[in-house]
Amino acid sequence: MTEEQRLGPIDTTTPHSARVWNYWLGGKDNYPIDRQVGDQVRQVYPGIVEVARHSRAFLGRAVRHLAGEAGIAQFLDIGTGLPTVDNTHEVAQRVNPASRVVYVDNDPLVLVHARALLAGTPEGVCDYVNADVRDPDRILAEAARTLDFTRPIGLMMLGILGNVWDDAEASAVRDRLVAALPPGSYLVLEDGTDAVDPEAAAQAEKTRAEAGDPYKLRTPRQIAAFFEGLRLLEPGVVSVSRWRPEPSAWGLPEEVTAFCGVAVKP
Repeated sequence: MTEEQRLGPIDTTTPHSARVWNYWLGGKDNYPIDRQVGDQVRQVYPGIVEVARHSRAFLGRAVRHLAGEAGIAQFLDIGTGLPTVDNTHEVAQRVNPASRVVYVDNDPLVLVHARALLAGTPEGVCDYVNADVRDPDRILAEAARTLDFTRPIGLMMLGILGNVWDDAEASAVRDRLVAALPPGSYLVLEDGTDAVDPEAAAQAEKTRAEAGDPYKLRTPRQIAAFFEGLRLLEPGVVSVSRWRPEPSAWGLPEEVTAFCGVAVKP
């Protein structure tokens, strides 16, 4: 039995974060229910599309830094979502073609598109793990087939811990994953916050929860707590639009309601 057969048919009646996000990014790998929820959220918070785009751009800048200046050649990307443009392996392997990348997601549609995700360079390696972020032990065991946990790893957790509603559980997941990383590894994390436009953000959170796709917003202080015990790189925990943006004559871009950081494990 193939992995696709074991998972069974894709549920097209319930929205899924990966597909809603894909819709906001202009992708085609989504269903009417995902577009419906995406439009509902966008109606109460029009800036959500900008959040999605700035989050994607942050991923690119962070991975380029890790694969280049930091010399990271292994990446564990949890909650990767559906392939769009500049996926983690594409960005990393442009810098270092021998980069090894493991993607983790629990949406069967992502598995269907795994071949696209796995099309890396001949020198590098890509793999896919079907697992929920709430099961870090399984993630680590499966990822160890591809990644060497005695060497530094870039742990990517972009927009994923908001799917873990309980604060203590979210912290425990982060702690378990970071504990498994060797020194010199990095945590790249971003999540939604209510800091920039609290009223619209709260309405968007309510809309997603009512639609069956709950996503918990946390304060910048709560997001910063996920980096406890690590050394944050400059500029610290900031809006994704303001983490080392490309130089511009117009100064820093506007803040959006997703905050991020990049930190190294001593």
